[in-house]
Amino acid sequence: MLSSNTHTLNKIAEVTLAFWVIKIVATTLGETTGDFIAQTLSLGYLVGLGVTGALFLAFLLPQVSARKYHPALFWAAIVGTTTMGTEISDFLDRTLHVGYLGGSILLSAGLFTTLFVWFRREGHLKVDAIVRRDVEILFWIAVLFSNSLGTAFGDWLVDGLGLSYLGGALVCLGVIAAVLVAHYTKVMNEVAVFWVAFVFTRPFGATFGDLLTKPLAKGGLNLGTYNASFVCLVLIVALVVFEMRQHRKARIA
Repeated sequence: MLSSNTHTLNKIAEVTLAFWVIKIVATTLGETTGDFIAQTLSLGYLVGLGVTGALFLAFLLPQVSARKYHPALFWAAIVGTTTMGTEISDFLDRTLHVGYLGGSILLSAGLFTTLFVWFRREGHLKVDAIVRRDVEILFWIAVLFSNSLGTAFGDWLVDGLGLSYLGGALVCLGVIAAVLVAHYTKVMNEVAVFWVAFVFTRPFGATFGDLLTKPLAKGGLNLGTYNASFVCLVLIVALVVFEMRQHRKARIA
């Protein structure tokens, strides 16, 4: 756990239970919003990629320009990566016909390349002391790849392996649980645990988002992309406001 003094020097949110809760809600929001733009509004994946790319940059630039951690800026950028990640994955899979498995492989290669470059430059992949802009940019590239990968992998679980949306979410949840066990038994270190969990919380959110929005005939709950996005948005705003209050208290203490 980081001290409050150390935390103020980091541009990235402190990794706590609240971090993972907000991350999962953000990934679900990214899935439902991406589908709302491309499918419900019938804009298509190419136009959806352009719209979400513009939103991603609009959210990311204030975060990168800031000199210290601001919860609202950080989580807005995360939502930007999850929403754009949905469109990147769907564009590869459905417009370019790369396929879910092919898209997963390509995006995995992009993620591992980014992490490799980061490790060669810094000698580590820690996220608890990111203050330099070049390192933060590598972090956000890795986040964008991981969130795009999560969408493709989640779709592959459902459409490629024939699992239900709930089944796909449970598989991802099982991987996350196994990673936590590996962490507490010292089989994996904190850095490896963070990145594996970060990757697999995305397909969990993606499949859970599909569970909320897809028709009953397809195994979903038929809430629709608009309603599901609105509920997730309200929830993430409430969680971020709570974190902002906690962050403010930590700075004063």
